[in-house]
Amino acid sequence: MKRAIVTGATGFVGANLARRLLRDGHEVHLLVRPEYQAWRIADIQPHVHIHEIQLTDSESVTPLIRRIQPDWIFHLAAYGAYSSQTNVKQMLATNIMSTATLVEACLETGFESFINTGSSSEYGFKDQAPTESDWLDPNSYYAVTKASATLFCRYTARSKGVSIPTLRLYSVYGPFEEPTRLIPTVIMRGLASELPPLVNPETARDYIYVDDVMNAYLLAATRPGEDLGAVYNVGTGIQTSLREVVDVARRVLDIALEPEWGSMPGRIWDTSVWVADPSAIQEALGWQPQHSFESGFQRAVDWLRETPDMQQFYARTLSLPR
Repeated sequence: MKRAIVTGATGFVGANLARRLLRDGHEVHLLVRPEYQAWRIADIQPHVHIHEIQLTDSESVTPLIRRIQPDWIFHLAAYGAYSSQTNVKQMLATNIMSTATLVEACLETGFESFINTGSSSEYGFKDQAPTESDWLDPNSYYAVTKASATLFCRYTARSKGVSIPTLRLYSVYGPFEEPTRLIPTVIMRGLASELPPLVNPETARDYIYVDDVMNAYLLAATRPGEDLGAVYNVGTGIQTSLREVVDVARRVLDIALEPEWGSMPGRIWDTSVWVADPSAIQEALGWQPQHSFESGFQRAVDWLRETPDMQQFYARTLSLPR
């Protein structure tokens, strides 16, 4: 058993990670902001230790880390990943200052692994799958702050001789994803034999099922490589277009309705090329994704069908009939 800290556990990926750590028998501490929303962690609250704290407040963070004495730290807290999160100062505080404060506090107590969470948006728009050594050209203020945090963690790991790898996540999907994002919206509309408004069908992403991402986090924690500040792309290496997403949805959910392409305006981040090169994490940690897009999509559908409370919550959020 390890004593693990998870920040950002009220978010989609963090909530899944907290559950995975509990299933594996670890002691789990969640560091959450005081005004946190509990819907993703309500069922596991009795089984974890919850600490309400502002991660930018070093006078609170440092003594808390001393009390917990964590073996593993999984840092997923972030702001700016959603289009509604536009406050640049909050991005700087959450994504850079919180990271630095937490790393400094953990250095004081010592740890086995500190896993930082990066973003594929750090690369910006590329015409091919970027490797971890490619030039960073962030495509938003959010991406700028995530790239800064990655570089901070990499330098700290190498200069202090501690394990602080960064996982650059691509388009993660699965249980507890934000209801308004593409995959949950397609599923919820599909359960009613409908399709949502759609942008250009050639818009593409590298979709990675959340359970495969959980495996990457655990491998990064348990197998520190020679490069203590390693950065790893976490994606399938397979690009899936919106046209292919809709084809899978129509097949899995038996939707007869034809898609209306261009019925939704494009977004500034839309692109026809967005795919990972996961060869570094495959070689260093032996990680391989276990789910194709269709198998992961089917699992996400099954989860919503098997959790009527969540299905109703998603329907309310999307203003759909229940």
